[in-house]
Amino acid sequence: MDTTRIPTTGALQGLRVLDLSRILGGPLCGQILGDHGADVLKVEPPSGDDTRAWGPPFKDGVASYYHGLNRNKRLQFLDLSSASGQEKLLALMAQADVLIENFKIGTMEKWGVGYAQMRERFPRLVWCRVSGFGEDGPLGAWPGYDAAIQAMTGLMSVNGERDGGPLRVGLPVVDMVTGMNAVIGVMMALHERQRSGLGQLVDAALYDSGISLLHPHAANWFMDGKTPQRSGNAHPNIAPYDVLQTGTIPVFFAVGNDRQFRLLCAHIGCAALVQDARFVTAGQRSVHRDALKALLEQALAGFDGDRLATELMEIGVPAAPVQAVDAALDHPHTLHRGLRVELPGYQGVGAPVKLSRTPASYRHAPLTRGDDFA
Repeated sequence: MDTTRIPTTGALQGLRVLDLSRILGGPLCGQILGDHGADVLKVEPPSGDDTRAWGPPFKDGVASYYHGLNRNKRLQFLDLSSASGQEKLLALMAQADVLIENFKIGTMEKWGVGYAQMRERFPRLVWCRVSGFGEDGPLGAWPGYDAAIQAMTGLMSVNGERDGGPLRVGLPVVDMVTGMNAVIGVMMALHERQRSGLGQLVDAALYDSGISLLHPHAANWFMDGKTPQRSGNAHPNIAPYDVLQTGTIPVFFAVGNDRQFRLLCAHIGCAALVQDARFVTAGQRSVHRDALKALLEQALAGFDGDRLATELMEIGVPAAPVQAVDAALDHPHTLHRGLRVELPGYQGVGAPVKLSRTPASYRHAPLTRGDDFA
């Protein structure tokens, strides 16, 4: 046995994960488990994961998109539609604690290696299925795509400017949250397995994740029955909670309570606003948000945005300059928090969850070959 391949750190050391998934939700789940010490073997079809072609940019013919989701895994290729591929898959299942897959519902069953067919043969295996809509129901077994789910679950309807049209969130939020939900489900199932000795099916559907993201819009609708509308950068329930223009740059203000509002007004020379009947309470500020925004921006015109945001944070008023991606990734605090990862020939975003005794580690760059579990 090559002991150099066995993770020696991480909360999930000793866990063996078979990642049969592709695109985003499943691979992200596998990467998170791998970051925290699991031995993850990614199995791709001979043609490779589709995201290898999702560029530019490319490195050695493989897109950055793929690189962002597949570190801390070792890789092999199998044709699971073939008898030999299925035989090899069964051998891998026998070694695995967790299996992740996001094939179209019914595909693995057609090959004779679906969950129900394998449950008795591998009773301890935690099987994580990432799908678009789940197995059954009115939309059951439909394929799922992030943008389509954003449209169907109402996310697009509340995203965008107030006088504009529905807008897709500028990153694959549904796919990513589904991957995170899959990790949560896997960890719950592994915890329960300690008591029962049995694995189970973890069902993580994009549709469910999309619906779950509707706070506070769903909560508002349950209470007042009014269809939520787009509000641009503004919060539907809180004001000022919006991007406001300063004398230099736009700054986001997240003023969530009366104390923060008083501090803001005093700092920018608008103490009188605190006594204005329209702005005395959070509820009144929300109702009169347009008038409040105009008055605040008038006062903010005399301030440097970067400096003001720093000053406000120092006195307890949430405020932040609106930064581009490159500025965020290069920020000193990003580096301090270990959110930039470098391996030979690879750069990526680090693990956001920090454990004090068993931190994440970065052992395998994407495309590291491996023939089996360690």
